[in-house]
Amino acid sequence: MAAGTPTRRPFGERLAAAMAEHGPLCVGIDPHPGLLEQWSLPDDAEGLRAFSRTVVGALAGQVAAVKPQVALYERHGSRGMAVLEETLAACAEAGLLSIADAKRGDIGSTMDAYAAAWLGEGSPLAADAVTLSPYLGYESLRPALDLARRTGRGVFVLALTSNPEGASVQHVGGERSVARGIVDAAGRENSGASPFGSTGLVVGATVGDALARLGIDLAGSRAPILAPGLGAQGATGADLRAAFADCWPQLLATSSRDILRAGPDAAALRSAALRTRDTLV
Repeated sequence: MAAGTPTRRPFGERLAAAMAEHGPLCVGIDPHPGLLEQWSLPDDAEGLRAFSRTVVGALAGQVAAVKPQVALYERHGSRGMAVLEETLAACAEAGLLSIADAKRGDIGSTMDAYAAAWLGEGSPLAADAVTLSPYLGYESLRPALDLARRTGRGVFVLALTSNPEGASVQHVGGERSVARGIVDAAGRENSGASPFGSTGLVVGATVGDALARLGIDLAGSRAPILAPGLGAQGATGADLRAAFADCWPQLLATSSRDILRAGPDAAALRSAALRTRDTLV
């Protein structure tokens, strides 16, 4: 293989194919203590393992992607991270795209190390994509952006989140806002990609009219848009249609607790995911 040639098809192409086949839904794998208790599972590594295996087994071949929440594995230390490695491997074996929700971001050699962990060939934590935080400066993410391109993996960069505190940073500058600068930078990474590139953006499903107020052009970014907040956080399929009408083909909506509450029965989980997906198509 020639130097610089990705080892697999670009993530954006693989995600577009998965969304065309299964619809624009990503299901979070969020083993919250309350959900583990509801599933009658212990709040330890074995509980995480049973929870994660059930979700992957129920949803492989049914949804476009899953998104393990890294913090909920990390809270169990090395045993929890070992379960996360197993979960990512199970997704790969099942042909189910994985997005590690790690929100990593740093500078220099530390960012090199994060990139190698989540995107590098041979790393047990390598996912199909990882979430990144650009708030040390967008270019601080360059090691991850470049490694993702070389390995055919992807990233989702936090752009416009729906938590109340986010506006104090992301909205600064009005029509020249921090968030708009991040979206524009992602668009440069995706130049020429079709239908979208491998540098995605995280935009909360409940951001309301912020996109319009800040003059943000998501369609022009050619970025896949990971939109958490569908279901338990209050957003509906209709809300998403209204907020993301201009970039609907790029949208990958995320739902977690609303679907996971249907477990531990695999058939019930699958039905809950498909009902949610049907509100988006």
